[in-house]
Amino acid sequence: MEPGTVWLIGAGPGDPELITVAGARALSKADVVLYDALSHPALLDHAPHAVHIDVGKRAGERSPPQDHITQQLIELASSGQTVARLKGGDPFMFARGAEEALALSDAGIPFHVVPGISSPVATTPYAGISLTHRDLSSSVTFITGSDKAGKAWSEDSWRRLATATDTIVVLMGMRRIAAITKALIAGGRAADTPAAVIQWGARASQRVLQAPLDSLAERVAEAGLTNPAVIVVGEVVSLREHLRWYDRRPLFGKRVLIPRPKEQARETAAAVRHRSAAAVVFPLIRIVDPPDSGPLRSAVANLSAYDWVVFTSANGVRKFSTELERQKLDARALGGCRVAAIGPKTAAALLPLGIRADLIAKEYVGETLAADLLDAHAGSSPKVLIPRALVARSELPDLLARSGAAVEVVPAYETLALDAQLKGELAELMRGVDVAMFTSSSTATSMIEALGADAQKLLRSVTVASIGPVTSATLRSLGVEPDVEAEQYTIEGLLDALEAATQNALR
Repeated sequence: MEPGTVWLIGAGPGDPELITVAGARALSKADVVLYDALSHPALLDHAPHAVHIDVGKRAGERSPPQDHITQQLIELASSGQTVARLKGGDPFMFARGAEEALALSDAGIPFHVVPGISSPVATTPYAGISLTHRDLSSSVTFITGSDKAGKAWSEDSWRRLATATDTIVVLMGMRRIAAITKALIAGGRAADTPAAVIQWGARASQRVLQAPLDSLAERVAEAGLTNPAVIVVGEVVSLREHLRWYDRRPLFGKRVLIPRPKEQARETAAAVRHRSAAAVVFPLIRIVDPPDSGPLRSAVANLSAYDWVVFTSANGVRKFSTELERQKLDARALGGCRVAAIGPKTAAALLPLGIRADLIAKEYVGETLAADLLDAHAGSSPKVLIPRALVARSELPDLLARSGAAVEVVPAYETLALDAQLKGELAELMRGVDVAMFTSSSTATSMIEALGADAQKLLRSVTVASIGPVTSATLRSLGVEPDVEAEQYTIEGLLDALEAATQNALR
C-alpha cells in the first residue's frame, strides 16, 4: 500500500481566522486530524468529515507523550490516510514540528509543512503592542523560557541578552518569570523598562498585564496569570494604551450562548468572535428529515405546477437542495417558478444552488413576506409552495390563503429537542455565559422548555438578546423579557444592538 501524506499545519494562535488559506485547504482534505491544545476548536470545522484526535499537551495534566504522537502520525499515514497535524502557532517555531518531520522522513512518509502565524507575532498586535517601532525598537528576540529536559537553566545567558536587543519576547517563560526578569535587570536592562504578559492572546479570554520590569513577576502572581502566555519586554509596550483595539470593543470578553445546531451556528459564531466575544455553541435542537418525506418528494417532482416557491429558513433551502439532488435535478427545475426568501441569510443559502431570490422580504418576518409576495402578484391567485419545518408558525400560509393564493405547505425537516442529560448540561452552562442570543422563536421555545422551572431565573442572570419582534413576542409569551432587540432582523443587526446596549450600560 502506498503511504498517505502528513500535513504539518500551523493553526496560528487564538482567533481561528488567523489560519492561512493553505492551512484551511489542507484540513478540508484530511482523513484524520491530530490537534494541539492551543489550536482553536472552531478550526476543526474545516475538517467536518475527518476523525479528530486530541493530542494536546497541558501543563500539570496527563498528556500524550511526543513519541506516541509521532508514532501515530507514521502509523496513520502508513495505512494510506491523509493526516493533518494541527499545531498552535507555527509548526517550526518553538514547536516539535521539525522533530515530527524528521521522524516522518526517516520512515519514508511524504509530508508537507504549512507555516502558521506564530504566537508572538499574532498575540502582540491583538494586545496593542508593536514589536518594532522606528523610534523605540529596531530589533526583536524570540526566546523560550523552557529548556530541554536535563539542560540546566543559565542565568548568565539571560544577562547577556538583556541589552543585546530592543524588544524581548519570551515564550513558555511563566514558570521562571521571576528569575528571568531578575536576570535581565542584572544584565543591565533598566528596572523601569515597560513590560507585559499576554495570556490567551487573540481570544475573547485574553488578559494583558502591564508593569515595570522589576515588578512584573509580582504583579503577575497577584493577578493569577498563567500559561499559555508570552512575556514582552521593551519600550514598545508603552504604546499599548494608544494601539490597543481588540480588547476595547464593546463585547470583548463576553461569552455569548448560541443555541443553534452546530452547522447553522458556524457563521453566527464567527460573527460573534469578530466582535471580540466568545461564541458558546449549544445545539438545542437537531435537524432531521420529517417522518414522511413523500410530500416534499412529490412537490419537487412537480415544481412546474407552482408560481412561487417560498423559503423561510436556510434549513428549508438545504433540505430542498438535498431532494433536488436526489431526483437528479438542479436550478433549472425552478425555471417556471419565482422564488421568495424571508431574509438575506435565506437568500444567501440559495446562491450556491444557482438560484437568486426574486423577492426578499423588506422585514424578515412571515407577515411581511406574505404582503410583499401578494403585491408582486396583484390581481391573480398564485399557487405557492412552502417547504419548511414540520412545526412552524401559520401566519405566512394563512395570510396567503386568505388573500386567494393556493398554498401548499410541505415538511422539509423536523426539529428534535434535547434529551435529559443535555438539558442538565445546558443549565450548568448558563451559569457561565453573559448573553443568550435568540435567533428564532423555535430556539426560544426549545431553550425555555429545556431549562424547565429554572428558565426565568437563569435567563434573568444574563442579557437576553432577540433577533426581532416575532422572537421577542415568543419570549414574552414564555415569561422572559428580552433585554435587547435588533432593529435589523439579522445576526449583524442583533450584534449591533448588543454593542449599543453594552456601551450605554457603561456610560
